[in-house]
Amino acid sequence: MEPDGVLEPHSLVELSMRRIRHEILSGALAPGERLIEEQLTQRFGTSRAPLREALRSLGQQGLVEHLPRRGVRVAELSRTDVDELFGLRDVLERYAVQTALPGTPDLAGLAEALEGMAAAVETDDPLTENEAHRRFHVALVGLAGHRQLLLAYEPVIMKLQLYMAANLRREAEQRAPSEGVQRHRRLFEAIASGDPATAVEALNRHGARTYIG
Repeated sequence: MEPDGVLEPHSLVELSMRRIRHEILSGALAPGERLIEEQLTQRFGTSRAPLREALRSLGQQGLVEHLPRRGVRVAELSRTDVDELFGLRDVLERYAVQTALPGTPDLAGLAEALEGMAAAVETDDPLTENEAHRRFHVALVGLAGHRQLLLAYEPVIMKLQLYMAANLRREAEQRAPSEGVQRHRRLFEAIASGDPATAVEALNRHGARTYIG
């Protein structure tokens, strides 16, 4: 048990990781922005060891990049890369829906992620909303029960999480904060109908890249 006021090393890693992740997904740290260890250790009041471990974990999550002799920066993709990855995401999701339907796939994971998004919007918690959003799309592909499809999809969604967060953030700036939840609820209901054509049409209307600037 930790003494009062003392954080164990693993707690410092988790705290640093959550703070940097929040700043990246909230847009406070922009794609391509350098992360300077000295500044971060001073801001977070931690040493370099837990900070470096946090940055290593964020690298595995696709949120930061470690560049030889150039340090660490927020992950950045070209506009072409973003468009290609969103296009690939769309193809894989359509294939997943067409594989799962017609049928009776287990929608529990999809429903849980949707409700997680709604709860996060109600409490104004963008970080939790972003995580629930990612889980929603992973659960959608998981409906197919296709292991290799899921293995192909997960790296795509990992690379896109920063840009998906930007979509939700810009949508909330231009419309009611609940609009993102409503879009995903409409998609959920289309999938729940069991009709592949209805579900694919809903995916095509989903507007994944509407707010990319």
